Amino acid sequence: MKINKTFLVGATVTAGSIGWLLSSKEKRNQLHNIRHGIVTKIKKKSRDIVDKGGVPHPQNVEDNKMVSEGAMTSVQYFNETKQH
Repeated sequence: MKINKTFLVGATVTAGSIGWLLSSKEKRNQLHNIRHGIVTKIKKKSRDIVDKGGVPHPQNVEDNKMVSEGAMTSVQYFNETKQH
């Protein structure tokens, strides 16, 4: 099997970079903090979207328009399921 030289160089550089990042405790901590910050931002954004769901603001025209165009079917189904 023939290996592309560009792939081999890229893999070597990637392995070297990972080794360099993990070589000292300070660099590992920095990498951990960066990863933790990214994960926290993603979770917060997801939580904001879920918290907003089903409770549109009266002045949010796009959400209210969606409901008026027929999104009530899912709301009615949810209400029927909860009431019975």
